[in-house]
Amino acid sequence: MVKRRKGSVSQETFDDFLANQGMLGACEDHAIKEIIAEQLAAAMEEQGITKVAMAARMKTSRRQLDRLLDPAIPSVTLDTLRRAASAVGRTLRVELT
Repeated sequence: MVKRRKGSVSQETFDDFLANQGMLGACEDHAIKEIIAEQLAAAMEEQGITKVAMAARMKTSRRQLDRLLDPAIPSVTLDTLRRAASAVGRTLRVELT
């Protein structure tokens, strides 16, 4: 007769797991970028702003705007985020917690 071992539940959180794998920072950065990109896209849609018009408001190219709205591209400057927020009538708030 084979004796079965009872499974145990880990007390480790998903954040703990990601930190142990050295991936927590990158995952958090990606999530923040994705949230901001979604908020900008939603504001553009609500206001009927096209990408061409948004790029013009930001004084940048459509290609740069596409990079900003793409959550897979992590590098975005605070200046770019501020200009994007301003272009849709919002403000950018950054805080340390």
